[in-house]
Amino acid sequence: MAKDDSLDRLNIAWWTLRIGLAVGPFLAGLDKFFNRLTNWDMYLNPAFPQMAHVAPATFMHVVGVVEMIAGILVLTRWTRYAAYVVAGWLVAISLNLLSQGLFLDIAVRDLELALAAFVLAKLTEVRESVEVRAPSGTNEAVHASQS
Repeated sequence: MAKDDSLDRLNIAWWTLRIGLAVGPFLAGLDKFFNRLTNWDMYLNPAFPQMAHVAPATFMHVVGVVEMIAGILVLTRWTRYAAYVVAGWLVAISLNLLSQGLFLDIAVRDLELALAAFVLAKLTEVRESVEVRAPSGTNEAVHASQS
């Protein structure tokens, strides 16, 4: 198998995870303001907004802003770090659900998505460490993270 073929496959996997883990959190965060996908408040353990001394809707709006920012950051040059943030955030969401003993299927799904975000971070590390040779006839070397 040629090195270029391996790099192409790495890039396809990386871009797929990158787009999915940017769009998903951004849209879910945006929907915290509109509740079109679901009523997000029902997933929230009531203890958390009580501890923060805010209404559940306000708490979810803050959550939504954090999710939108994390989604956007996945598409920037800080993909690796943003992917770790998304992974941690998804684990926190799962812990919230587990703390209520409700929506366990969604908690498991979010843990699986956290693994995908972790994989994106690791793939980004690999991409950033791999040098891609420019087309023959030039002496340039380009890092994969620039493509």
